[in-house]
Amino acid sequence: MKKIVIFGSTGMTGLCALEAAVKKGLSVRVLVRDPAKVPAHLKEKVEILEGDVVNKPQTVQDAVDGVDGVVVILGTRNRLEATTDLSVGLKNILEAMAAKNVKPVSVCLSAFLFYAPEKVPKMFVDLNEDHKRMFELLKTSSADWIAVFPPHIADEPSREVIIEVNPKQSPARSISKWDLGQFFVDSLSEPKYYKSIIGIANAPKQ
Repeated sequence: MKKIVIFGSTGMTGLCALEAAVKKGLSVRVLVRDPAKVPAHLKEKVEILEGDVVNKPQTVQDAVDGVDGVVVILGTRNRLEATTDLSVGLKNILEAMAAKNVKPVSVCLSAFLFYAPEKVPKMFVDLNEDHKRMFELLKTSSADWIAVFPPHIADEPSREVIIEVNPKQSPARSISKWDLGQFFVDSLSEPKYYKSIIGIANAPKQ
C-alpha cells in the first residue's frame, strides 16, 4: 500500500485518518468540496482534488485513479434527517474503484447496524437506513471491503483498542477518533479484514 485516497477527510474522524496516513509515509490524495478545510500543516503533504462524491461522479473517478486503496468516512455533519447522500456517494466510489481496478476499501458505518431495527434509537433510524444501504452496496461489490461498525466516536486520546472480526455486537461503548482513523488506514494492508464486518472499540477504563 503506497498511495491511498480518503473520502471524508475533513470530518472529525477523517482528519485523524488523514494524519495517520501522512505519518505512515503514504502518498495521500483527498477529494473535498472545500480545499480550505484541509489543515494548513497538511496541505503541502497531500494531493488535494476539489469535487463531490454525490453530484460529481467524474471527480470521484479522478480521485480513485492510480491509488492502491480507498478510505471512506462520509458523514452528515451531525444532521440526522433522512438522506441518501452517503449511499449514493459510496455507490459512485465503488463504481470508480471497479472501473480503475482498485480493490481494498475501508468504510465507516455504525454500530447501530448490530442492533435489531426496533432497538435503534428513534433519532438515528433515518441515518441508519442509509448506513444499511451502504452495507448492501459493499456486500454486492467486487471490492475487498472492510465494513467498520464503530460505536460512539469520542474526542479522546488514543488508548488500548479491541478489534473483532464479524462480531455480533460492538466490543465496547466508544472508540477514540484517533484510533478509529488509524484503523481505516492500517486495515487496507491487512487481508485478514477483507470482506468482513469490524467491531472496534477502546477497552473499558479500569
